Amino acid sequence: MSGILDLLNSDLGKGLVSNLAGQTGQDTNKTGDLLTMALPVLMQAMNRNATASPEGADSILNALNDKHDGSILDNLEGYFNGGVDASEINEGSQVLNSVLGTKQANVENALSQKSGIDAGTVSQILKMATPLIMGYLGQQKRQNNVTNSSDLGSMLGGLVQGNSPQQEQSFLESILDADGDGSIVDDVAGMFLDGKTSSKDNGGLGGMLGDLLK
Repeated sequence: MSGILDLLNSDLGKGLVSNLAGQTGQDTNKTGDLLTMALPVLMQAMNRNATASPEGADSILNALNDKHDGSILDNLEGYFNGGVDASEINEGSQVLNSVLGTKQANVENALSQKSGIDAGTVSQILKMATPLIMGYLGQQKRQNNVTNSSDLGSMLGGLVQGNSPQQEQSFLESILDADGDGSIVDDVAGMFLDGKTSSKDNGGLGGMLGDLLK
């Protein structure tokens, strides 16, 4: 299965980055860097929720069966034209809160520190992007004929592993499990700075995180 970051290399992903940058007045490259870090974190968090309990898996499956069926991606320009509708931002906020729980502020602060975008804007970008990401997952669900919690966990895990070797997956877990001391990424930055991971040797998430953690 392709990784979640392959989305950002598609025409859809490029349009997503460009529109999010325009909506928030941010540099396009910085916005792309932010999403390169954020999307695997969200996939990892969803995978944890899906595999932790049948209720968590059912909640995600129901969301993908219902509102997040992928149709939102059919009119990307319409989604952003005139500003993202408040109902979509509220939907994104609810999904993020459900997926990240008490870790949400910590994750946003970590992404802010390493992307160079203030935490408030990081939160805004994630809220606007999340309904579209859920739509993408809805598409993947249909294409992969996902009908149960086991299949869902395999799909979400595959979207992380498709771009991210084991060491970067450990990084994602460390963000989600950080103690909230305001320096989440620094808690695990050493594993990228001790020579074990080289941004020149790894593409995708590894290369991006290696650069950002220097």
